[in-house]
Amino acid sequence: MSRKLDSPVQTQMAVTLFKSSPLSGEYHGSRRTEGKQPAGRRRVFVQTETGCVFGMELDRNDNAHTVKRRLQLALNFPTEESSLTFGDKVLKNDLTSVRNDFPLLLTRNLIHRSSSTPCLSPTGRDIQQRDQSGLIEILGQSNCFDKTRQVVMEIVKAIKMGVDPIPVRGGLGGAYYFRNSKGESVAIVKPTDEEPFAPNNPKGFVGKALGQPGLKRSVRVGETGFREVAAFLLDYDHFANVPPTALVKITHSIFNVNDGVNGNKPHKKNQVSKIASFQQYISHDFDASDHGTSSFPVAAVHRIGILDIRIFNTDRHAGNLLVRKLDGVGRFGQVELIPIDHGLCLPETLEDPYFEWIHWPQASIPFTEDELQYIENLNPDQDCEMLQSELPMIREACLRVLVLCTIFLKEAATFGLCLAEIGEMMSREFRSGEEEPSELEVVCMEARRVLADEVLPPKADSVEEDFQFDIDYEELELDFTPKIALDEYMTRASFQCGTVFGHGRNPLSKLEESIEEDESEGEEEQEGIATLPAPERSPAISKLSMSLKNTVLAEKNHKHQKYPGTKVENGYLSSTSSGHRSANEQLPTSVSFVKLADMSEDEWKIFLEKFQELLYPALAKRKSVTLGQKQRQRLGTSCQF
Repeated sequence: MSRKLDSPVQTQMAVTLFKSSPLSGEYHGSRRTEGKQPAGRRRVFVQTETGCVFGMELDRNDNAHTVKRRLQLALNFPTEESSLTFGDKVLKNDLTSVRNDFPLLLTRNLIHRSSSTPCLSPTGRDIQQRDQSGLIEILGQSNCFDKTRQVVMEIVKAIKMGVDPIPVRGGLGGAYYFRNSKGESVAIVKPTDEEPFAPNNPKGFVGKALGQPGLKRSVRVGETGFREVAAFLLDYDHFANVPPTALVKITHSIFNVNDGVNGNKPHKKNQVSKIASFQQYISHDFDASDHGTSSFPVAAVHRIGILDIRIFNTDRHAGNLLVRKLDGVGRFGQVELIPIDHGLCLPETLEDPYFEWIHWPQASIPFTEDELQYIENLNPDQDCEMLQSELPMIREACLRVLVLCTIFLKEAATFGLCLAEIGEMMSREFRSGEEEPSELEVVCMEARRVLADEVLPPKADSVEEDFQFDIDYEELELDFTPKIALDEYMTRASFQCGTVFGHGRNPLSKLEESIEEDESEGEEEQEGIATLPAPERSPAISKLSMSLKNTVLAEKNHKHQKYPGTKVENGYLSSTSSGHRSANEQLPTSVSFVKLADMSEDEWKIFLEKFQELLYPALAKRKSVTLGQKQRQRLGTSCQF
């Protein structure tokens, strides 16, 4: 494939810098710092947009300029035109909002970015110090990480005994099985700078800096890791069976560091530190693509579906549903489902989700009383507070998607809709080769129109000057709100629902073609050409993702051909996407019909009120459509001979 990518960046060796005295010990969880760290001192991990990780201890009076000056000494590169970011926040000076042991991101301002960015190389023997902070640091304070701490201690013991991790061969990104002293896989680690398109991707898919749009434009490069953790934290009471997951700073020589823009690998392997997601490995027998789904427990499908709805999962395919037999007899009897790979959940904008279970018979069975009670007890405001506390780098746009989807789930379940109906309302429709908004998006579009027409005073369009990456401009190009009347669209949708909502298609497209599209888009942006879709019609999705004939079932037939000799444990083949998808494929580009992040807090509250008001007729329409379908099905089958 062509190496001419749209935004090449240089990479460098990752080292760790500690200006204060070394910290003792081989393993340190978040509790280690409690009571032992001097008052007023904090430790942060600063990650450059090319993946380099620096550990740094700060005094009470240190500020953003202090951090940047230290990094300038380490990188031998001017940092005056760089920004220190913490999720959505650009840290101008004050660091009081930064939690202990959490990562910051150093990015160059867009105006100073270029394809000829010089290589950032740490200099000076006193700077290239050995990492003294411990092999694995858990970034978080939650008691939910207790199991993860136990696994970490097993891994540290094994590493000291010479048991090294094993790279995962499949998938688009870098992932590694870490083992215990018996040689058994106990965790899978995915470094954030080895994701697809990230600077240190070990499989050749490089070309973007951390924080730029990734496989999906609504999920930035380097930000799938905290999404994996968010899915685990939101899985209250282990309801959906998500394996324990944490964000870590981890050091090992197995990790990949590319040398230069072409992704060449250095001959010498050094110890490098990475920010990564760390998920407990769950032994299993196969994944959901290997066997028929009719025997899967209804409760397990419902619980995973409820989680997917809440977090707006855009990549729930059969390959990231692990299946473990419980009977132990060798026959396909009782099984347990384990959902993994949640790196593409909680996007920054609504787009087309992918729910493998949407056409499973279990999804059409009504919720039980226990499931309805669980849904009723969900509190999206408390969810946001929890995530902001545990993952303060999470973006406001992601939290708004969570709030909206949780409200939608609660209202739809109360109205009597089943899981399949809720999933269909969230899924987009394809007609004449064009992608049209889902029923959920139509309600949001109408709520925004009402907000603009009836509540808010008219104001001129504006663009914030303090943006980080081109995702902000791309949203302006792709996002618009066509004035489609809600009743008109819902009536039209009543004749188009069912299998046309996007789940008969292959969710992946060819990577080479997509890169060519990105290049052409990038050239247009550089020349100042803005290609805005006409307001009279919905924007057409890329031809790469239009095929409705390629089903996920087709992928199942090629899984073992693509990875011959793969062991059973490689149900974890993927990093942020399926292990049974070839490495020359990627998720399709998706348009944005409605934005949530550009509203002020007051506007957001009013929008949610209008959304809930408009949601009731949409739910009623969906219910009537479903009843009409069932009646037609009964009439049709009774007339067959």
